[in-house]
Amino acid sequence: MSAAEATAPGGGVALRRRRTFSSRFFRSELRLVFGRRRNQVGLAVLAAVPVLISIAIKTSASNPQQGAPDFFGSITQNGLFLALAALTIELALFLPIAISAIAGDAVAGEANTGTLRYLLTVPVARTRLLAVKFAAIAVGAMAAAFVVSLTGIVMGLILFGGGDVVLLSGSTASFWDGLLRVLGATVYIGIGLSALGAVGLFFSTLTEQPIGAMIATVIFSTASYIADTVPQISWLHPYLIIHNWMAYVDLLRDPISWSQMGNGLWVALGYGVVFWLLAWARFGHKDVTS
Repeated sequence: MSAAEATAPGGGVALRRRRTFSSRFFRSELRLVFGRRRNQVGLAVLAAVPVLISIAIKTSASNPQQGAPDFFGSITQNGLFLALAALTIELALFLPIAISAIAGDAVAGEANTGTLRYLLTVPVARTRLLAVKFAAIAVGAMAAAFVVSLTGIVMGLILFGGGDVVLLSGSTASFWDGLLRVLGATVYIGIGLSALGAVGLFFSTLTEQPIGAMIATVIFSTASYIADTVPQISWLHPYLIIHNWMAYVDLLRDPISWSQMGNGLWVALGYGVVFWLLAWARFGHKDVTS
């Protein structure tokens, strides 16, 4: 909108209406994301994993540290580590599947149910629609990570207690410092999952079948994991979307090492921008018939 339009009679009212519509559209999108039964079931499954881990460790006499990241062995000393253990387990498969389901539904789900065409005749600019869709996916990614983390924190504190946190470097941090580190790790993982959501959003613009977009996103994530284990293409590893996801463990060191996490944030930003632009390029010139 130009300055003349903004100062013209009714211009300010029109601007306020568009802003109101955008916020209402975003709230509606969030209700759609969290109101879908399959997404609710997915979040319940994510929450069930730390519950099962906590019960298994509480009732088992075996050492959980063997073959697992170092903080698995610290769960019985401090329940905060249960959140990190659950995030580590779910980061390989469950969390990517959850985000793939949310992102795959973003555009393809609307097209599949026949509501996309009517949504665009409201009218809603396609750029704004994709921006709102991605924002809702990012919120869903953060919500998924925090469901795992907070469930792990609650179950860990109930079954194993809290207290000072012995970091991976051997030094000790206060309980509240440790809690902030765990929440920081959760946010970092949520950002990485949001980048995967941008990939899913792009796939969602290519089809009218949300299951197809979901499967394509899961395959993309899985292929990245496989490629990250192949030493012959080590030059590619730093650019893979999942390569730095485990860098959150550096938050459990003293001093905190920020280099790998910083690289992870830049990679996430790159994937988010590139795949959102690809989605915009595809969707902006796509004939919507359903």
